[in-house]
Amino acid sequence: MVVEDSSMDVFTENNFNGKIIDHLGLVADKIKDLNLVSLIDQRLPISMANGAKVSMGERVSAMIINGLGFINTRLYMFPQFLQNKAVNKLFGREIDVKYFNDDALGRCLDAISAYGTTKLFTELSFCIGTNKKLLAPSVHFDTSTIQVYGNYAEDEQNNISDISASIPKPNYGYSKSCRHDLKQMVINLATTGKANFPIWMEAHSGNSSDQTIMPQAAITMNKFCMQLKEAPSFLYVGDSAIYANILQHSNTIKWLTRVPETILQAKQLLRKTEPEICWHELDDGYKYHVAEADYGNVKQRWVLIYSQHAFAKEIKTLERSINKEYVELEKQLRVLGRQEFKCKHDAEAALKPLRKKLKYHRILMNIEALSGYSKKGRPAATDIPEIIGYRMQCTLERNETLIDSAKLKKGRFILATNELSTTKIADKDILKEYKQQSGVEKGFKFIKDNAFEVDSIFLKTPARISALMMIMTLCLMVYGVSEYDFRKSLQDANDTIPDQLKKATNKPSMKWIYYLFQGVQELTITTGAITQKLVINLNAILKKIISYFGVVAQAIYLNPA
Repeated sequence: MVVEDSSMDVFTENNFNGKIIDHLGLVADKIKDLNLVSLIDQRLPISMANGAKVSMGERVSAMIINGLGFINTRLYMFPQFLQNKAVNKLFGREIDVKYFNDDALGRCLDAISAYGTTKLFTELSFCIGTNKKLLAPSVHFDTSTIQVYGNYAEDEQNNISDISASIPKPNYGYSKSCRHDLKQMVINLATTGKANFPIWMEAHSGNSSDQTIMPQAAITMNKFCMQLKEAPSFLYVGDSAIYANILQHSNTIKWLTRVPETILQAKQLLRKTEPEICWHELDDGYKYHVAEADYGNVKQRWVLIYSQHAFAKEIKTLERSINKEYVELEKQLRVLGRQEFKCKHDAEAALKPLRKKLKYHRILMNIEALSGYSKKGRPAATDIPEIIGYRMQCTLERNETLIDSAKLKKGRFILATNELSTTKIADKDILKEYKQQSGVEKGFKFIKDNAFEVDSIFLKTPARISALMMIMTLCLMVYGVSEYDFRKSLQDANDTIPDQLKKATNKPSMKWIYYLFQGVQELTITTGAITQKLVINLNAILKKIISYFGVVAQAIYLNPA
């Protein structure tokens, strides 16, 4: 039998108040570690004496927290996003969420645009990258598209100065997300180093061309670097889209790119036979052959790359294409074989269009004459049959010469650089350098991942859209550096945490780490005049993770005050 103690206090819901922390404490910790708030406030100062309650740096910090908060929240809904969060812990001071209203955030985006989105981001990235030693000797460029929703009036702020000539605007263009029904913006991103650290970003109008904006970005970035004492002399890496336009700048910058296969010299190199090539083995089924080239009046190193994995995959695709061509041609030849032609020339003319389509086959044609009588009715015994038409009999066979020529190209591609010094970049390292291009693609995947909800833009002015794209890239910076630092800390300590399959790993994704922190809250218990704060739902694994972050994370999660 349970005996109730009448002296025990009875608690109600008014005695408890819960605020969500989740993984946002880790985000706030990395924002502090990167010194983002201070760096932004130095460039976008605001006077608290004039009534401002939060600085521009804190507003950007709030947008980064929202961007990494897994919630698809329009900016005018921002107070609702923070309403149930432990804001005082995240910002390290007493702060009212109402200060982050749509007007305050809009003015922040306007200030970023007025300062110059690319200018501000680049100053931040170079400062952070230099301090944390994240800059490598090369940068990797690529572009992607971001869909925008709504109608966008012409921006009255066309006179706002930016590092680019004018403010980019949403427009229709080639959509890499296959949403041709929506207007879009183009983002040009550059990353560097093992952390895939985003060092450069530009917003462009939705109909901008990769061939134009990427080479120009390399030139602009190079000019910016020349003004900095500690900036390295970068090797600019991009895909084949930049090749044609970057050649003319070879005297001022060093570049590495893939050669378009439409160039005659490239076609000739790709089709070289094995006896003509001197292969050098690399790891993972790769090998390379070096050739000197002088294209566009620029001396270059061309490196022919062969991949065994790509070859096997492309050969299967080739065989499917050969079989598809055979089936389609067989059908058309059967139709032609049933037709009658008045003369041999007509038969050959009917076959000519098919011959032009041939890629992997040849057609062997035999024209047979059709005998008959020109008069109607039963022929007389003295009538002599005459040729009344012609019919073709065609045989389709594989053209092994063409097929072998096509096979020569499979698994091959060409990389080119105007860096002729093998001491600065060895022949064997060119492929490794180019493959780091995947770091930019990883960044785009992050920005366009629905789980992070930073892809759908609802802002109504082009200037603010460009500024928000910079915020999105700062989200990528915080996320990427967090992942890199945490993995490095685990590896340095020879430590692991369980992954999704409960297997030990020292290379977890930050997305998984963020997921683990779901449900972590700050609980406030009030009994009369006594108030006690607790951080609840922390287990041993989460505490281990927190120990590898900075003092801000430890204060947020482990200090109940």
